[in-house]
Amino acid sequence: MIQFLMKTYTYTFHNNNFKKKIEYHLFINEKNILVQIFCGHNQSTLAFISNEIQKQLPEAFCIGTTTDGEINNEKVSTLKTIIAISVFQFTFLKSHIIEDKDPFSSGYEMAKNVITSNTKLIITFTDGTSTNAEEYLKGIEKYNNKIMVCGGMAGDNGMFKQTYISLSNNVISKGAVAISLNSDILKVSNAQKFDWLPIGVGHTIDEVVGNRIYKISGMSAQEFYEKYLGTSFVQAEYPLIVKKNNIYVARAVLTKYDDGSLSCGGNLFKGDIVKLGFANAQMLMENPIKYIENIHSLNTETFFIYSCMARRRYMQNLIKVEIEPFANIATSVGFFTYAEFYHNVDRNELLNQTLTFVSLSENTNTNTKNIEITNKQIGHNKISYVKTVQSLTHLIQRSVIDYQEQSKKLEEEKNYSNNLLKSQKEFLRYAVHETNTPLAVIMSNIELYEMENGKNKYLSNIEVALKNIFSIYDDLSYLVKKDQISYPKLEVDLVDFIRSRIDFFLQVANKFNTRFIFEHKENELFIYFNTSKLQRIIDNNLTNAIKYTLENKNILISLEKEDNTCKLIISSYSKQIQYPERIFEEYYREAKAKDGFGLGLNLVKRICDEENVEIVLETNKNITSFTYIFKEYLQ
Repeated sequence: MIQFLMKTYTYTFHNNNFKKKIEYHLFINEKNILVQIFCGHNQSTLAFISNEIQKQLPEAFCIGTTTDGEINNEKVSTLKTIIAISVFQFTFLKSHIIEDKDPFSSGYEMAKNVITSNTKLIITFTDGTSTNAEEYLKGIEKYNNKIMVCGGMAGDNGMFKQTYISLSNNVISKGAVAISLNSDILKVSNAQKFDWLPIGVGHTIDEVVGNRIYKISGMSAQEFYEKYLGTSFVQAEYPLIVKKNNIYVARAVLTKYDDGSLSCGGNLFKGDIVKLGFANAQMLMENPIKYIENIHSLNTETFFIYSCMARRRYMQNLIKVEIEPFANIATSVGFFTYAEFYHNVDRNELLNQTLTFVSLSENTNTNTKNIEITNKQIGHNKISYVKTVQSLTHLIQRSVIDYQEQSKKLEEEKNYSNNLLKSQKEFLRYAVHETNTPLAVIMSNIELYEMENGKNKYLSNIEVALKNIFSIYDDLSYLVKKDQISYPKLEVDLVDFIRSRIDFFLQVANKFNTRFIFEHKENELFIYFNTSKLQRIIDNNLTNAIKYTLENKNILISLEKEDNTCKLIISSYSKQIQYPERIFEEYYREAKAKDGFGLGLNLVKRICDEENVEIVLETNKNITSFTYIFKEYLQ
């Protein structure tokens, strides 16, 4: 059977020289030449090499990018430039360049210009700091969602300032370049390896535009990162992880802005729940070859590798553990990106923190190869570091599991408490509702009896106690209903309203050998207030005054108009309040021997806070007074 072979040659440029001169004579008679330049230097180096290649191989299709590290077979480098020249026998190429346009439109236009009837693969690079690459990939997908896409966003050695890409001898800082491989013979197969895991609680994206994040859980994006990672946080190694289509996807931070926002390697959306991510050292060191389907029958002739910069920076020298298995099978070249392009079924995905790779072959031999897939043994000089990283990973994972178990337990306890509270509220609502009718029946029957038979000492005592129960009932009724119904404000004559409440409690006061003295200069004094809330303020103060006033002493009630406010002062001759700062606390009672729950004044304080009523408390060994200043006084 005839075999049609492709082959890839690699060369290194460093210190302004080629480590091994490019053997241009090997390519003189070749028609289908793909050149990829992975430049760890600057724009001028990328331009120089691109021009040199075009001069020597004018028929070649040359695509280039600046990097955050380079891959040349088993070697990983930085600040070098790798030139990979791939020769095809039965694959022809098409290329296109687009500079600084709307990313979605650029993707659509790019696909339209490079895709043919037998396109097998699109290799494409975008700049790493300006272009929204996710929108760019969506544009390609819109035109044709069946074609495999690979490549990534350009790097600039972790500076995140300015990246460059090139096609032929054109070098640009904003935009995209692409080359398509078109063939009936070429076999391509892709795979990807993630290895980052989410940690901690979920956080909500509050404000975002595309890939630029402004607010996370009430904080600016930079404040969020500084809170969890410190002020000198590492941008790319701790991405945000979001679950999309039941798959965890990382979004690494690429750019910081002066307004506190951050841009990342892909889009997020308002309402997305994100977690910070960390690398799983054990998974990182697994052999990546096992992720390629049918690797034994592919007869791979070249691997193109596009891996995230965060993997190299996190694994440091151990990154070779991940790269060497490719070189053991076929020539392997690529670079470390700011984001990786991946095609999954009918979708183009923008990935972060991910190793992506493509197997290529023009070999039509159907025989299978026996490829051994085992994890690489770590040398003794690196084993200590590996163990440290693995221990740290285990510690983080165990902490996450413990946290999740604790969170689950707390959630269960919270649900139990909420259900208990709900049941309690339902019981109170039912009890309040059912109490009203018998109280009204008792009160009306007392009044009817006294109309027919005159006053009765025992019934009078019952009536006094009943009015206290009515006051407690009204408090409970308000507490139960306050979140379910609205309390509209009305014009209320405060003089008449106070007088009616004094009349209601008059018999109670007489029972305690005290009486009310009500002083007011105005015959009418109107405020704008809700009557139910007003009754709670006055009734609680009157019942407290009755309860705590010394025997045979009067309760003084005065109403004063002052400028645009109205003052209600309720004074009683009683013991000095020892802790006036606590008197409005829920369930607080100074005199434990007195009846009550310690809820009344707390309820009064809440109503006053809601309605902007100022409270002034004055207390000494002779007299205690509560002053309420109503600011919605009607002239």
